[in-house]
Amino acid sequence: MLKWPRLVMCPRDCPIVIQLHRTCRMWNRLGFAVGLYALLIRPVCAGEPKSHVPAAFELTFTDKVSVQPFAGRVFLIAARQPAATTHRQSWYSPVPFFAQDVKDWKPGDKLTFEPQVHFPKPLAELPPGKYHFQAIMDLDLGGQNPLSAPGNGYSKFVAVEVNGKDTPTVGLTLDQVLQPRQFKEKERVKLVDIESKLLSQFHGKPLRLRAGVALPKSHAGDPKRRYPVVYEIPGFGGDHFGAQFAEGRTAVGGVEVIYVVLDPSCRLGHHVFADSDNNGPVGKALVEELIPHIEKTHHGLGVPGGRIVTGHSSGGWSSLWLQISYPEFFGGCWSTAPDSVDFRDFQRVNVYKDDNIFFDADGKTRPLARRGDKVMLEYKPFAEMEHVFRRGGQLFSFEAVFGPKGKDGWPVAVWDRATGKIDHAAAKTWERYDIRLILERNWDTLGPKLKGKIHVYMGDQDTFYLEGATILLQKSLKDLGSDAVVEVFPGKDHGSLMDKGLRQRIAKEMADSLKVVMQAKE
Repeated sequence: MLKWPRLVMCPRDCPIVIQLHRTCRMWNRLGFAVGLYALLIRPVCAGEPKSHVPAAFELTFTDKVSVQPFAGRVFLIAARQPAATTHRQSWYSPVPFFAQDVKDWKPGDKLTFEPQVHFPKPLAELPPGKYHFQAIMDLDLGGQNPLSAPGNGYSKFVAVEVNGKDTPTVGLTLDQVLQPRQFKEKERVKLVDIESKLLSQFHGKPLRLRAGVALPKSHAGDPKRRYPVVYEIPGFGGDHFGAQFAEGRTAVGGVEVIYVVLDPSCRLGHHVFADSDNNGPVGKALVEELIPHIEKTHHGLGVPGGRIVTGHSSGGWSSLWLQISYPEFFGGCWSTAPDSVDFRDFQRVNVYKDDNIFFDADGKTRPLARRGDKVMLEYKPFAEMEHVFRRGGQLFSFEAVFGPKGKDGWPVAVWDRATGKIDHAAAKTWERYDIRLILERNWDTLGPKLKGKIHVYMGDQDTFYLEGATILLQKSLKDLGSDAVVEVFPGKDHGSLMDKGLRQRIAKEMADSLKVVMQAKE
């Protein structure tokens, strides 16, 4: 069956167009005008648009990357500028990238790259210009970001001018290996790195727990002295390396403390120290293995009142979660700008009732991040970008923590990746991690144990629309008769919330809490 070519727009004064119009008027009586116009106008005027990209990308990897056949995800990056090692992608200005899942790819064998997923558009629709192409293979060895995880293989960048002309096949050889960062210890900053028996048993392979420990000035001169400990959980993308800059935090409101920065990263994202079906018993491993080791090795007080937990963003959620999960182990939490603490407002989505995570009831696209009144990110494109990563993204890490493990070994998806439709049966499983719901259901036993321990601070213009859930928690705790401090600050967003005034206030509140404990120990 004959298929008419697509119509291409030409200038209205094009001589070929003028002549065809005259011819069509004559042939119109015969009913051929439309067919002739569609048949002739495209090949004569513009021609079929050619793919901008090279004819093919051929990838090979060497035994320097892996001596075993590879099965997993391979990425192709199309960056305008090369990076020192690999291009790690950006939330706010992502570059085009593409991915293909492969099996039994052997060292030295050529792989013709045929992407199965892409962002933002298919490889054939790459706009003209100069690009630096790079291939990355994700060996999935435990690092959070598959584009930058230690142990992954990658190629050097190859510059290609994409201009619509025929281009030869581009060969990319993955012969480089991403190396792990080295923690540089100092006199007052130490690395703690231990194997976790609990996590190793859960995952069936050796896994480790890490933390950076900043010691107070008097620590070395008085080995018999015991100190209270502040445990900080970094936000998404952060880790224990933050302790290398934490020496100045070892005096909290005039009280000397050991300041510990924990590592919450894992292969599925940020595990928030919540025991889960996918990440394993990370919370239990923290309180039963890592913290006892730190406090024994570095002279912590070793009492609940001498342990404070804090964090911002995903770290803020983590600190609140740890306090309500282990109410008699920690002496207080100071949570700032936490991730959604009530899933009736999961960054403006009610996962229990709303039909779609991409679009609201009026069909409008849902925003995910803002700067003032300007929307900077939307759910749909952000989720599409994460879909190319496959693992380790921010939204994906929520599913990894809050949901069960699927039959395929991956976290159960709460929303359809193509349409955004919410699976309410899957969403209901998140109730196990709904902080507001947990507190309401267990207040008779939790309430007395949490007296004076909860402090939550949030800006009313949070960059990621997190204030709504905090306001719901504030109301719930008030109705329960809790003495929890939950405050929402006018005009503050995710970054501006932690100004000098709030930092000083939190330091004083922590110090007042610790002084009570230290006086009792004397």
